[in-house]
Amino acid sequence: MAKYKRYDYSQTVLLPVSLEEQLMPGTLEFAIHTLVETRMDMSRFAERFCNDETGRKAYDPKLLLKVVLLGYARGMISSRKIERACRENVVFIALCCGQHPDHSTIAAFVSSMQEEIQPLFRDVLLVCDELGLLGGTEFALDGCRVSGNASMQWSGTFAVLQEKQEKLERRVAQLLAEQVAVDAQEGNDDRDSSKRTKQAEQLQKQAERIARFLQENTAKPGTQRKEVRSNITDNESAMMHSAHGMIQGYNAQALVDAKQQVIVQAEALGCGQDHYHVEPLIDGAKENMAAIGHAEDYFAEAILTADTAYHSSESIKKCEDEKIDAYIPDKDFRKRDPRFAGKGPLTTNRRKQFSRDDFQYDAAMDQYICPNGKRLRHNTSMAKASGMIYRRYYARAQDCMACTFRRGCINKKGAGKRKTLMIPVAPQGRNYSQEMAAKIDTERGRKIYHRRIAIVEPVFANIRTHKGLSRFTLRGKIKVNIQWLLCCIVHNIEKIANFGLGFAPA
Repeated sequence: MAKYKRYDYSQTVLLPVSLEEQLMPGTLEFAIHTLVETRMDMSRFAERFCNDETGRKAYDPKLLLKVVLLGYARGMISSRKIERACRENVVFIALCCGQHPDHSTIAAFVSSMQEEIQPLFRDVLLVCDELGLLGGTEFALDGCRVSGNASMQWSGTFAVLQEKQEKLERRVAQLLAEQVAVDAQEGNDDRDSSKRTKQAEQLQKQAERIARFLQENTAKPGTQRKEVRSNITDNESAMMHSAHGMIQGYNAQALVDAKQQVIVQAEALGCGQDHYHVEPLIDGAKENMAAIGHAEDYFAEAILTADTAYHSSESIKKCEDEKIDAYIPDKDFRKRDPRFAGKGPLTTNRRKQFSRDDFQYDAAMDQYICPNGKRLRHNTSMAKASGMIYRRYYARAQDCMACTFRRGCINKKGAGKRKTLMIPVAPQGRNYSQEMAAKIDTERGRKIYHRRIAIVEPVFANIRTHKGLSRFTLRGKIKVNIQWLLCCIVHNIEKIANFGLGFAPA
């Protein structure tokens, strides 16, 4: 007969645990503990409390910040998960010295760090600088689109939301009319009536929520003078394309130093178009470096790389004004790369798109003739884009609607109404876009730009994959920015733990 070890759940077990011994040098938790205790100025939080004479004692902000940072490092964005870890995980128990802050305390602490989060980020950045983790000669800029705590179903222009409200109100009226008809009959089922009434109440609340939002807010203007979608749940978030499809969220940006991939500036923005983000990231990085004791021209002569999404005349001009050696290619730079010459397109099943050379110019009529023989007439208005002035030529909508070549002629998969041809006339002052294209096409430009991937992509791989940041749990740009900066602080502390003297394992 088999023999088994005896067990008894009623017995008492004494587990001697030294909290200090759980924080071993060389670990991330040791670096967090040491930096919060010795290098991060936590006196900023003292102004929140007025309990020096009366009132209950509060949890020390040092303990709360430690468990929050370790929680973010282990993919615990939820305050409830951090609370549970403070009761079950011995490392969290050691960091909070056996105290058990509840989830509401942790959530309130994180969401109220608006004034303190940037100085805390700079405190860690100062330590990175003192340990020699910053090179200061080469930087890379990139971003990732992260889902927010908002639903795309509650997004739309004001006209769309108004239509949705009216649709909900019509459905409520229909349910109430059905209920009146059922009540007039004998032997009606009370369960169906209760279900119908509950559904009507829910739909009415949704309609009232939309009406209240439309009354309290105004339409969000876009960059092209066209209204962009608002969101009832979080109106500071935006609908944007991501690697996982369309999301409702924020564009998390980071400017990274090349030496040890330390983040020198980070910000979460509610705009999916990256070419607007160069200026605020550079200005924020200058403020950070000035706050830790560097000169105002710290980024002068430094190399900055960013992908094609950041290419714009405004971004390039900003870098030139700051005397930054920027490498931001345009969308066609790979087509000009001689290494890909003669290899053809990456896909073979793509429809041929007509270029400007496929249109014949009639100088006498000042018109262009399309491959199907239709004429494009000149419009008196001029267009300005990418440092150039263009003349517009329009085809008639009826000619394009019945054209068999429209899929190869009109952009947006043939969804446009008519063909528009833009003919460059003259440069609008300096053509920053062309100058950058010529710079990228040099052997040195291509060599420098391709270093971008090794500098910045591992940072987002660490935060998104290893740290598990899949979505923001708070709402509003201010609170979302707090969460993003906490993730970036954790990333920088990990660099200190791995490479900093006195923190790294022997």
